[in-house]
Amino acid sequence: MDEKPIQSTIAKRDHCQGLKLVQGGQDVKLNDCLEKYQDQTVLITGGAGCIGSNLTRTLISANAGKIIVMDDLSSSYKWNVPSHASVDFVHGSVLDDDVLKKVFSEKPSFVFHLAALFANQNSIDHPETDLLVNGLGTLKLLQHSRLAKVEKFVFASSGCSVYGSQAPLPVKEDFVSIHLDTPYQITKLLGELYCNFFHDYYRLPIAIGRFFNVYGPGEVPGKYRNVIPNFIYKAMHNQPLTITGTGEETRDFTFVWDIVDGVIRLGAVPRAVGTPINLASESETKVLYLARTINSVVGSKKEIRFTTRRDWDKIVRRRASIEKAKAILGYEPKTQIKQGILKTVEWFRANIENIEASAKF
Repeated sequence: MDEKPIQSTIAKRDHCQGLKLVQGGQDVKLNDCLEKYQDQTVLITGGAGCIGSNLTRTLISANAGKIIVMDDLSSSYKWNVPSHASVDFVHGSVLDDDVLKKVFSEKPSFVFHLAALFANQNSIDHPETDLLVNGLGTLKLLQHSRLAKVEKFVFASSGCSVYGSQAPLPVKEDFVSIHLDTPYQITKLLGELYCNFFHDYYRLPIAIGRFFNVYGPGEVPGKYRNVIPNFIYKAMHNQPLTITGTGEETRDFTFVWDIVDGVIRLGAVPRAVGTPINLASESETKVLYLARTINSVVGSKKEIRFTTRRDWDKIVRRRASIEKAKAILGYEPKTQIKQGILKTVEWFRANIENIEASAKF
C-alpha cells in the first residue's frame, strides 16, 4: 500500500487494553479524573451511541454510583448499552419534559450531553427535526441542569462543524465561522452559544468538547452514519467502497477511546469550564488511504469507486490543534488510524448479528 497519512504528530506507542489503563499528561492524570466519578450519579444523553456506550463502560470501571443512560434509540440500539447493576437505561427524548423530569429527579452530579440528530446529510433532509433536537433539546438539558445544580455539564460539540470550510490548519479554537454549510453545523454552534449563555449568566459549570470525526466500536453503520463504519460494513460484505470526491480529501479521524479519555477529563478538570476545547487525533488522513486500509484489514479485493462530492461537503482538508487540550486537560491521544480500524473491525466481527439486524442504508 503506497498511500500514507499526510501527517501524524503522534509517536508510535503500545496500545493500552482498556481506557482506564491509559496514562494522562504531565499535569492531569486520568486515574485522578476517574476518581471524581466514584459513587456519583451521572446522566448521559445519547448514551446508546458510540461515544456514550464507551463512556458508560469507562464510568463503570470508575465505580460511578449510578449511570443514567438516556436515549430515544432513533439512531442507536439498546443492545449497545452495557449491562451492569449501576446502569439505568431510560428510553426517551431530550424533547420530552416528563422524561427529563424523571432523570433529573435522580440529582445527577455530572451531565454529558451527547444526544443529537446526527449529522450533515440527515440535517439537510430533516432540518426542522435537527433544530428541535440539537437546539431546543440542548436548551432543555441546560435548563434542567441549572435547576438541579449539577456539578458539571459537558456538551458534545463538533470541530467538523463550527469552524466552517475555510479554517486555516491546524484548526484552533479561536477560529469560528458563521458561514456554515449544513443545519447540523449551525445547530452545533447554536448549542455552544446556549452553553456560553448559561455559563455566563447563570454560572452553570459547562465544558465544551469539539470532537473531530469520531469512530470506533459501538457505531452501527447506516444511511446517515460515518465513513469508517460504512466502509467496514461494505468491505465485510465484499462490496466496492465509494468515495465522494477524489480520495485526496483529509480528515482528523479520532478513535472513540481517545475521545472518551478527553470527555472524562472535561468533566473532572475545573479549568475546562467556560472554554471550548478540541478533542482530536491531531493527524491528517486521506480518505483514499482509509479505504485501502479498511479493504486490507478486512481482506476485501473489491475496487474503490469515486463519485461527485456532495454539494454541502466543502471541507477539503481537516486537522485540529490539540495544544489547548494538552495544556488544560493533559489530553494526549494514543490510537493511530490503523490500530483504531483493527479494533473497530474486531468489534464488528464480535457483534455482527446485532449489526446486521440494525444497519439501515
